[in-house]
Amino acid sequence: MAEFPLTFAAIDIGSNAVRLLFSHVYLNPQNQPVFKKVALTRVPVRLGADVFGQGFVSPRNEERLLQTLHAFKSLMLVHGVNDWMGAATSAMREAKNGSEILQRIFKETGLCVDLIDGGTEADLIFKNDVAEQLIPGKPYLYIDIGGGSTEITLFFEGEKHLAHSFPIGTVRALTGKVKPETWTELKETCQRLNDSFPDLSGIGSGGNVVKLFALAEVPSGRPLTTDKTKGILKRLQSLSFEDRIRHLNLNPDRADVIIPATEILLFICRHAGIRRLWVPQVGLSDGIVHHLYERWLQSKPHHGPMHIL
Repeated sequence: MAEFPLTFAAIDIGSNAVRLLFSHVYLNPQNQPVFKKVALTRVPVRLGADVFGQGFVSPRNEERLLQTLHAFKSLMLVHGVNDWMGAATSAMREAKNGSEILQRIFKETGLCVDLIDGGTEADLIFKNDVAEQLIPGKPYLYIDIGGGSTEITLFFEGEKHLAHSFPIGTVRALTGKVKPETWTELKETCQRLNDSFPDLSGIGSGGNVVKLFALAEVPSGRPLTTDKTKGILKRLQSLSFEDRIRHLNLNPDRADVIIPATEILLFICRHAGIRRLWVPQVGLSDGIVHHLYERWLQSKPHHGPMHIL
């Protein structure tokens, strides 16, 4: 078809970083869509450090976010995207000035970013055809660990049976802002899942989980075991922040949050009885791209790239 490949852009305003993903979509010989990542830009604004500590985004980070969105708009214009979507998650949901900032972004850039709740965030992540990759009849717990929240979803018999968002994230944990009762709620939810599904496997999502998978040097197509993950955690804890950057080649904004991310992951696995974790290396941005393709199919545009201005 003449309009392929399509180009979509996804903006993810997270608690730790702001991301812009460009993906191409084309059809294979079987007329099925193939999603190919073209470029990813990641800016470590770390909005959660402001919000989870003082309740609002600081003037400095508000300006950094605004300048980031200006740059993202320019990149989308250069790429000539067919469609785009922006989503703001946990930190912006909780920021007292979150809605005000999104209004300012729209006024100054023309970009309308959606403020989404945990359930919508989880649904977008599941746009990645996760269910189609699961073994029929086997239960899986999908775990997405972000900077401000963690989403867990139970898949069984190819269907989604439970979806829950917890205000437990890497930046929030790093700043000591996770309430004890929230940990208790997560623990009890996982224990109930373990009681109902004793043979539960995990599916991990989020930048830190993907990095853990890389550090474990697991062969492609194989799961990350919890025993291996515990070993990586001990190694991470034995290194200073600087050594994690130097010896493990971690970005500075990854070198600190990867430890709470690993602790959150192991907490869930321990109480849910999970011993193996599959890491498909997809996240919210990828889910947004799938959503945009579905939206394109429904509208069937034939007029070239959309106009952002």
